[in-house]
Amino acid sequence: MNRDEERAIPEAESENGFERNGGDGREPVFNLAPAVTVLGLICVAIFAIETFWMSIDQQIWLMVHFAFLPIRYSGQFALDTYAFISPVTYSFLHGSWGHLLVNMIWLAAFGSPLANRIGSARFVLFWVAGALAAVGLHYLLYPSSAVPLVGASGSISAMMGAAARFAFRVDRRQPKPAFTGPVLPVSLVVKSRSVVVFLGVWMVANVVTGLMSGTVVNGPQIAWEAHIGGFLLGFFGIQFFDRPPARRQADFPS
Repeated sequence: MNRDEERAIPEAESENGFERNGGDGREPVFNLAPAVTVLGLICVAIFAIETFWMSIDQQIWLMVHFAFLPIRYSGQFALDTYAFISPVTYSFLHGSWGHLLVNMIWLAAFGSPLANRIGSARFVLFWVAGALAAVGLHYLLYPSSAVPLVGASGSISAMMGAAARFAFRVDRRQPKPAFTGPVLPVSLVVKSRSVVVFLGVWMVANVVTGLMSGTVVNGPQIAWEAHIGGFLLGFFGIQFFDRPPARRQADFPS
């Protein structure tokens, strides 16, 4: 373990997991990374078009073709183009304005510092990987389900998992606030009080809200298992998307 890693947990704990050293104090939600802005606008535009301009039949067509349907891969149906693209396109669809709003808030909070850290191209690939990991676990648990899965929550959960590997440290001295420091070893991350509390609260909230949503007749169901799939991808896979230290220093000179 190097000195940066040894200092990481005390520094994170001193500011509740966030580093604030000067700068203009702008939060990521008001200083969005370009990739986050574009992906967020795509989500908003698609749902707005679906809500205001599509008929019920057209909305059903959209869900059948672009939402993730586990039963599509059960062997009862021929695999077509949509079978290969829907494991990603579902992440741009949402079930309600509330669903969309919550996801966009979390996207701004966790997506911007991550996108600024790893760059736009890597961030888009990370979004895709998180979406695939989310539906992968969902499919393993519900391979015969005909209920469409929609929402960016899987990709955003991956961003939360990645944030935990930085102990939520954000350097706001730069014009583009980004997660800072090395990707911390799991053994060090689990020693961080702020990270452990966040993980515990996040896990309990996902399980409880997911189980409660299943008790509402004809109500939307929260696919909390998919959230966990995305989170695990981000938590254990962020190092494969991170940029080399030299690249990060070149992008954010001191």
